[in-house]
Amino acid sequence: MSPAFPFDPPGPELIIADVERAFAEDLGKGDATADLLPADAVAEAALTCRDDAVIAGVPWFDACFRQLDPAVQIHWQVRDGARVPPGTVLCRLSGHARSLVSAERSALNFLQLLSGTATATAAYVAAVAGTGTRVLDTRKTVPGLRLAQKYAVRCGGGHNHRIGLYDAILVKENHIIAAGGIAPAVMAARRLHPGLLLEVEVENLDELQQALAAGVDRIMLDNFDVPLMHEAVRLTAGRVPLEVSGNVDLDTIGSYARTGVDFISVGALTKHVHAVDLSLRLRVV
Repeated sequence: MSPAFPFDPPGPELIIADVERAFAEDLGKGDATADLLPADAVAEAALTCRDDAVIAGVPWFDACFRQLDPAVQIHWQVRDGARVPPGTVLCRLSGHARSLVSAERSALNFLQLLSGTATATAAYVAAVAGTGTRVLDTRKTVPGLRLAQKYAVRCGGGHNHRIGLYDAILVKENHIIAAGGIAPAVMAARRLHPGLLLEVEVENLDELQQALAAGVDRIMLDNFDVPLMHEAVRLTAGRVPLEVSGNVDLDTIGSYARTGVDFISVGALTKHVHAVDLSLRLRVV
């Protein structure tokens, strides 16, 4: 059985769609190598994590095997969001050998990618511990896997920014230029989409003052240095949440958080993913 998830994954229909795309890439018309195995061969397998990692992606891993063969049994020792040391056995599987080897690569691809996202997120969250600043993801995700990666960010202790271009408004430099300024851009946004969160990106303190006067819901400080962040926090005085974006890495995020900003968005969580090293080893029974 799968564990109870402390973080809500996307709906099963989306997970199944992700798996079907993965199978279309990998299985195609069928697993020619697995055809060499006896049809009635039964095997057991252990999934081991070789890295210090935060695990994410169990629903996708399970779905890969269940879509191919509902009879495969999976017994998890950990759940999503758990930090594990190298050498941890994450789960044990049993079922037809053909099913186990055919679904293996797709299942591992999901789990190693999403665990890599969760592990990176956990490192950034640890770097701002004690400051009250929340770490946000961005839209810089693997095409087709945005909701999966945003789920992994939550498993790592981070928070989600907008999902796409439809669920919040972020007025950036080019929008401001095209609209004729911050005030007219904000007025148009409020008129057209009054129910959506409205955030404006600013590049200097003058634009910050304009955004404050326009009555936005959140302000993004784009590529501000630390002294300017301190001044932005002072000028804003808690009236509007502030988000920092640009030049954020593990070396800089702590000093940014200590300025008192509310959020820091980090594209590296989902863009610069280092996959977790996993091993699935079979034993015929």
